[in-house]
Parts: sequence; C-alpha cells; structure tokens
Amino acid sequence: MNDRPAIEGGTLRLRTHSIHIDNRELMSITGVKDVGSFNENEVILMTDGGGLTVEGTSLHITKLNLDEGQIIIEGQIIAFEYDDVPVQKGNIFARMFH
Repeated sequence: MNDRPAIEGGTLRLRTHSIHIDNRELMSITGVKDVGSFNENEVILMTDGGGLTVEGTSLHITKLNLDEGQIIIEGQIIAFEYDDVPVQKGNIFARMFH
C-alpha cells in the first residue's frame, strides 16, 4: 500500500483508506470522501473503500478534514460496517463479463 499523499486537482489528498481503533474509544479513518450524516449513535461516511457506518454511544467527530480525507471519531465504538463493495480494479472487459 502506498501511504504517500498525492496531489489531485491541486489539493493534497490521501489515496489509501485505513481504519485505526484505539481501545474502542478512538477511531481514525483515512480515505474519507464525505460525511453523509452523524449523531451521537451513528456516523455515516463515504470512503474510498465504499459507504461506511460507525455505530456507538456518545460519538463525537473531533477532527474532520475532507481535503486530506481524514476523520477522527471519539466515543464508545460498538460496530462498523461497509454498506457496499468497492469496484474491483482491473480490465473493464473482465468486469463486464464476470
């Protein structure tokens, strides 16, 4: 994996998507494209890896930088789930006839 930032459209943006959780209380996510909605029980994100829902209690977004594609969520993290499967890379004809 390449963790080096790349320049896209004149802005600095991470190309990789990763999730790091510390003690189920702090979640750091890279590759974030947008925040769909959030409240203290659920955060819905669009990431480079697909739609992502984070569930918990007392959730707070303590850092959000969409230019860099980063978010930090604090609170009691109970679960996270991807909403869809990311598009596979490869030959377009192989994807069409699979």
